[in-house]
Amino acid sequence: MNEEAASSNAFASRDYRRFFATRIVYGLAYQMNIVALGWLVYSVTESAFALGTVGLVSFLPVLVASLISGHVADQYDRRLITMIGHSVLAICSLGLLWCAWAGESGLPFIYALAGTIGLARAFSNPASQALMPTLVPRTALGNAISWNSSAWQTSAIVGPALGGLLYALGPAAVFGSTTVMFVIATLLIGSISMRRPKDMAREPHTLETALAGFRFIRSRPVIFGAISLDLFAVLLGGASALMPIFAKDILQTGPWGLGLLRSSISMGGVFMALALARWPLKRQAGPRMLWAVVIFGLATIVFGLSTEFWLSMAALFIMGAADMISVYVRQTLVQGETPDAMRGRVSAVSTVFIGASNELGEFESGMLAAAVGAVPAVVIGGVGTIAVVGLWAWLFPDLRKRDHLIPEKL
Repeated sequence: MNEEAASSNAFASRDYRRFFATRIVYGLAYQMNIVALGWLVYSVTESAFALGTVGLVSFLPVLVASLISGHVADQYDRRLITMIGHSVLAICSLGLLWCAWAGESGLPFIYALAGTIGLARAFSNPASQALMPTLVPRTALGNAISWNSSAWQTSAIVGPALGGLLYALGPAAVFGSTTVMFVIATLLIGSISMRRPKDMAREPHTLETALAGFRFIRSRPVIFGAISLDLFAVLLGGASALMPIFAKDILQTGPWGLGLLRSSISMGGVFMALALARWPLKRQAGPRMLWAVVIFGLATIVFGLSTEFWLSMAALFIMGAADMISVYVRQTLVQGETPDAMRGRVSAVSTVFIGASNELGEFESGMLAAAVGAVPAVVIGGVGTIAVVGLWAWLFPDLRKRDHLIPEKL
């Protein structure tokens, strides 16, 4: 490998290799828990409202903690913060094991654990996202982001399928396995060399420092447009919360079918992440992101109308591939243009936007499905996603015109 190739290869860094391994193990455990939790809640309640409530209680701690989690990530050891978050998730997995045994009487405890999981991720996600760019040289940042996304999406393929298969043996098989895996992830992240933000003196936590990340994003229309577009697209077009309903009532499958459906969207993500790692976006980044979200909305509509398992999987695959383009552009913009001393706070704001699009999107989908039915809820969301793209193309002309992802001079 020549010097130029080595400088753009994220795996040349020992610490990044360990971070990558952590990402896979953590991602597998998290995805296994998600599919098992969704099946557990719906099998006990048969309620779209209950599924949506899980999303809401997962998001609220993220929203509240964002005022301090980014500041914490910018002031303290990001590796240690991530370790603590993974440890809490291991404890929560044990709690979910008890909930599975308790049945419907354990539902309030499930909501409490979902909130705790959200709180742990509210601190560990910004710390982890801010840690990653410090593990590789700037020339390897795009490569690291592609492989990082690929690791997460690979976990999101294998994790749901594995979780669905293990659930057939009983909830203990899933939640017991994820407990061990979260412990392994904690040990892996702990083996990375300690890194504090460079040239960062201790700052008192004030409202000004808490809001610094949002002000930074708001001052950059391209970044703000990309993050907010991703938020509303997934908020409206996300069908993940309703997958237990589609799997059980519409497509007539069991936990294994739910696992395959969740895996399909991630298969598309991995396919696109690997393609982007090999052929990164060098030109027309903004327009390609906008068109990718349009395709995401169209695929969402197809999934909502489908009554065939193979067609549903194909639609989800396309959704995952299109969403990965959006994720790639958003993450590269955020990580490439954010100073190291600000990465924790900016990542915390990004986590809120992502949490709003995922967990709050699950709540929105659950409430809408409870009112009009699962199929209309998904179709309406897909149409809304396409409408948002048109609005954002008008509101954020800088995003629409953005060519290069990382300018040579910032």
